[in-house]
Amino acid sequence: MLFRILGKDQFHALVEIILKSNEVIAPKRIGAKANGQPIHEFLPISAFDEMDLHYRSTQYSAKTYFLPYQETLSTFRLHGGDWEQEIAYRSEPRAIIGLRAYDVNALVKLDKVFARGRFPSPYYISRRKNTFIVGIDHDPLEDEFSQSMGADIVTHGFDLFLTDLGDRYFVAIASDHAFSLLSMVETAEVTDDDTQTYKEVRRRILEGFKTQINAKNLPNLLDLEFTSEVWKKWGKKCLSCGSCAMVCPTCYCYGVNEEVTMDFSEAKRVKQLYSCNILDFAEVAGGHNFRPDHETRLKYRYYHQHRGFMEDYDEPKCVGCNRCGRVCLAGINPPAVIKDLYEEDL
Repeated sequence: MLFRILGKDQFHALVEIILKSNEVIAPKRIGAKANGQPIHEFLPISAFDEMDLHYRSTQYSAKTYFLPYQETLSTFRLHGGDWEQEIAYRSEPRAIIGLRAYDVNALVKLDKVFARGRFPSPYYISRRKNTFIVGIDHDPLEDEFSQSMGADIVTHGFDLFLTDLGDRYFVAIASDHAFSLLSMVETAEVTDDDTQTYKEVRRRILEGFKTQINAKNLPNLLDLEFTSEVWKKWGKKCLSCGSCAMVCPTCYCYGVNEEVTMDFSEAKRVKQLYSCNILDFAEVAGGHNFRPDHETRLKYRYYHQHRGFMEDYDEPKCVGCNRCGRVCLAGINPPAVIKDLYEEDL
């Protein structure tokens, strides 16, 4: 990997260059909570000043730009005794600026499923290949546990990754495209002072993590505690609303519906993101539901995050952003659930 130093004025110039030929998505302040805390979301911008790279977190992740909540997979038109099918993939260039390390790592996990899995998705791949990713370091929130999940540092999955050194950025370059773009602005070689400052910033970030969980033995613990009363305790609180899955940067369960017009002249196949916490997720033909209870559905979500994905890809699916814990109306959050499992095990 290559490293350069980029002045903040030159970063401004770089973003303006990107804006000329890309749809640009960035963290944008959209309002404030009752306590005055700002609310940010990843939204399209048309000027540099519209984005806020000092945001704390976004309620939704950037996953929606790769796995939309709803998308049409194909359209069918029937005429006479014949039919035709139309399939369209996104080809327009896009840039997403300001992703945290855990969100970049979330995309790396989605890549394993949708780009390099047994059944790669051309819809996902077309969006991913046409998206330029610029990440940036941040000071962790008190309830964030990305360090425990190994998602607080990135080594790939992005084009540029920035670390704020005060009056300049320490830039990691991970693609030819990024290298070419940087040649359009002024950069500098990394000096010993830059390296030392970078190390100090990284040390401060690492020391800033207040929430930790023991993830190393979690797959075994989940098997041991399969019938634990902990699931009933937290399951009673669960509203089965699916909010956790909607804000999660790695949840990807979905359903597919066939929609046919009344005159049978046209039909379309529509994919929609879903959640394993929703009541009818495991319901099959005939009305039988394999997971009728709140606690069972909640348990299997944790199993997919920390057991099933680990078995398939040797790493947890969770990146520790704790968006699910913040959005949950019932106050369910992974550190508390996992802590209960460990304490019961002891």
